[in-house]
Amino acid sequence: MQRTPRNVALDALARREHSVRELMERLHKAFPEQDADAFLPVIERLQEDGLQSDERFAEAYVRMRVNKGHGSVKIAHELLQRGIDESLAQRSLSGCNWFELGMAALLKKFGHSVPVDIEEKARMARFLQQRGFAYGLVDEILS
Repeated sequence: MQRTPRNVALDALARREHSVRELMERLHKAFPEQDADAFLPVIERLQEDGLQSDERFAEAYVRMRVNKGHGSVKIAHELLQRGIDESLAQRSLSGCNWFELGMAALLKKFGHSVPVDIEEKARMARFLQQRGFAYGLVDEILS
């Protein structure tokens, strides 16, 4: 098969969903001699054909990160880094019950969700914040 920008993009999309920014970076890496503007028609055609969708990418990415126990703050930041606009990121994150997900992360890590002393409460809070849960939610979960 001939190595064209469309084929490289299709190969990437066959493996998993990609955002427009990720595809542009992948195409630029595969074809450094071409201008980035040369890839826009390829990506637009993939979108018209229903093969690339930032919305689908955002939903799949949120699902993957939630399954790994990450919180909304971290996931939103990662989506923005991958070229997803803020409103789409917020829409993708809105379907989750972050309180339940935070409790599940605590149960998995600590075996219980109620801290026995102040030191354990601080450890639990740090854990949840490092996983990307919002401070207000962490406070709510631990109270």
